[in-house]
Amino acid sequence: MNYMPLAINMLRLATSAVRTRTITTTATCGFAAKPAAAGPAGKKKKLGKLGPIMEKKIIPVETDANRLVNYVCGSNYLKTGEDVKIKPDSEYPDWLWTLNTERIIPLDELDPNTKQYWRRLRKMALRRNNQLSKLKKF
Repeated sequence: MNYMPLAINMLRLATSAVRTRTITTTATCGFAAKPAAAGPAGKKKKLGKLGPIMEKKIIPVETDANRLVNYVCGSNYLKTGEDVKIKPDSEYPDWLWTLNTERIIPLDELDPNTKQYWRRLRKMALRRNNQLSKLKKF
């Protein structure tokens, strides 16, 4: 008796059953559809590599010259209230006008008996050590 045609037929039936089972299972899997990213006005957002790209918020800029001269614009971070009104110079402490706003004083010009000197020295040493640790070791 020749079993070869029977074996071939059974192999064909098995492969076709596997194919149909695979096709039907992948076709009926209930994968969730990707949600459409929509903005506040129903506009679709662009998808980047890391997800939807946020649109930039436009912050209003104060253009009123009188308000710019008399108030510290942007000082009020609460929803209610008003920006801080600028006072005359005589109402501010005297040390405020002696602050250094022009340049950073070099370490050579600082007095070694002050905290500022030692803080600057420590900061410079930390930066130097960090730079040296980034270099490749041989």
